[in-house]
Amino acid sequence: MDTLSLPAAHRFDWWCETVGRGAAPTRISSDHAADFVGRVEMLSAGPLQATSMSFPALESERTPDLIKRSDPETYELTLIAGGAMSVAQARREATLSAGDFVMWSSSRPYTGRGRSAPDHGLSQGIVLHLPRKDLPFPEARVDGVLATRMPGSDGIGAILAHHLHALFREGPRLGEPEGARIGAATLHLAYALLARQIDARAYLEPEARGAVLLACIEAFIEENLADPQLSPHAIASRHHVSVRTVHQVFRQREETVSAVIRRRRLERCRSDLADTRLSHLPVHAIAARNGLVDPAGFSRSFRRAYGLSPAEYRRMLRDAPSRGPLPRAR
Repeated sequence: MDTLSLPAAHRFDWWCETVGRGAAPTRISSDHAADFVGRVEMLSAGPLQATSMSFPALESERTPDLIKRSDPETYELTLIAGGAMSVAQARREATLSAGDFVMWSSSRPYTGRGRSAPDHGLSQGIVLHLPRKDLPFPEARVDGVLATRMPGSDGIGAILAHHLHALFREGPRLGEPEGARIGAATLHLAYALLARQIDARAYLEPEARGAVLLACIEAFIEENLADPQLSPHAIASRHHVSVRTVHQVFRQREETVSAVIRRRRLERCRSDLADTRLSHLPVHAIAARNGLVDPAGFSRSFRRAYGLSPAEYRRMLRDAPSRGPLPRAR
């Protein structure tokens, strides 16, 4: 949803209403209210609710009165994806730049500022809406890191940051079952980041720790499908575990890790073949850009999955673009 699709006079009011519905009602002011340029993308994936936003300089305030009127009782874990922001809550204030995480609570007053300037452009953020009742940590421990900068440059923070960018890029391509699994994996990654921040890994049950590892592996797979060397051995090396452990954590899935890699590559190829912006690329180049470097093997795998060759599939879309739903994997 983009304000540019609206008359200039209605853009700022629309933005305020949309943000209030997506997170929690806030009082927003901006020097750009007369011609507000902002974008909101909302994503629902199984248990996950997330929002991606970009906007010019503004100030948002959640007051005690607004909390009394409506409180979704969520923690808003936010990745600063661009620009610069600051958040003040619980007598703390964090100054943030791209790559940082921060969290605030809908149940306490807070002030947020997005700053725009020639050197960093629009503010951009990806927000995970985490219900307070679902967090596996003591509330007092979580409240202790509100309005505190959490670095996303290494470790679990870097994994979650890369994963969130990929989630909004690839989310529309995912079917409902896959989306539900990725949504659950995203929450586990978020909990792992919080556990590190509040030194509360002990509150994660062994099952949850396994789920965190699985979520990290699934995120790694999504981000490295183009690498022909992606394999259970490469995954184990990257996560400092044994290959046996990698296979063990995938036992809760209906597919082996190798099957997941193969299926997601084929799904990416199918999507790329349907993308008119890539129509200039030959079929073997589509396969190679998704980690499949054996053209003959790719063609056989694609036919087994979708019932026709990659060339036939592309030709079908070109000749009959309104035929209906795309073929699903067998």
